[in-house]
Amino acid sequence: MARKKTITRDQILTAAYEVVANDGFSKFTARNIANQMKCSTQPIYLEFANMDDLKQEVVKVIFKHLSEDIFTREVTTNRLIDFGLNYIDFATKEKKLYRALYLEDSGNGSMMQETSFRWFKKIAIEHSDYANLSDEQIQSIYIGFWIVATGMASLMSAGILEFVQEDVIKALEDTLAIVLEREEIIDIKVKTSK
Repeated sequence: MARKKTITRDQILTAAYEVVANDGFSKFTARNIANQMKCSTQPIYLEFANMDDLKQEVVKVIFKHLSEDIFTREVTTNRLIDFGLNYIDFATKEKKLYRALYLEDSGNGSMMQETSFRWFKKIAIEHSDYANLSDEQIQSIYIGFWIVATGMASLMSAGILEFVQEDVIKALEDTLAIVLEREEIIDIKVKTSK
């Protein structure tokens, strides 16, 4: 008679997510995840081929959280401003997860930047003000906008500066306006994951 599983795949994914959210990918080990569930590592290796397999699944869960719960919130009438505002809000409310995804050297930074650019581009081409822009122009707008949003997110996440929402919105609007006025393309390529 086969033993019934007491630890499910979803429980492992939840525990792995908590480890990343609380301690970053540097602590993403089978032992730490098992400790989070108060069990041995055996259930992890029964459900997942290896730790890379589990990491890929956790990243999918995180992406789902970001795309459904974070980056889609409507705050203003401009979805690009909302995207930047939601990114900054995420950095300040979920500091450790933000750092794990965007700042840690865990192999995810490039993937997150690439994914953020894809989200930005999708929003931009759906917006009437940006629909006729070339890919190069959208990337140029993204770079200028992303530099300001990331600067604000990092400074606020670290507790170095504090802004009220209206000031963040104004800074993002001003940045978009300035970048849109520029004739030349900012020639910085979004680093992609290999």
